Amino acid sequence: MPWIKFLHIATLVCWCGVLIYLPALLLSSARTREVSSFDVPASDVLRFLFTHVATPFALLAIMSGTLLFIVAQLTGGWLVLKLVAVSGMVVCHALCGWLIVRLERGRRRGLMPASAGIATLVSLLMLTVVLLVLSKPFD
Repeated sequence: MPWIKFLHIATLVCWCGVLIYLPALLLSSARTREVSSFDVPASDVLRFLFTHVATPFALLAIMSGTLLFIVAQLTGGWLVLKLVAVSGMVVCHALCGWLIVRLERGRRRGLMPASAGIATLVSLLMLTVVLLVLSKPFD
């Protein structure tokens, strides 16, 4: 079971890192309207990070968490609240994908406040998950 817990924590940390970075990169891409000095457009980098980094880590984190839940037979009110917070993180993940598509289509209106809102919300949700796991308040 320790390897499942390690896998879950490692993939969750990677997913959370990318989930914070995506809105920041979206915010940066929404601000710059001129051509970047990079060879690759920002939307291509965003799409790659979303599809090849964030999504696989999210799936691995959720699958390993589910396996940990089954193997360790975890129960408690804290777990329900944690799953609600993780569901919110999944919604933020999907919203990042939606904003990437909007950026690719040139629809920059509302992109900056939406990116900032997602970054704030996902940070609060991550903090909630950490606090619930460490304190297990309704155990």
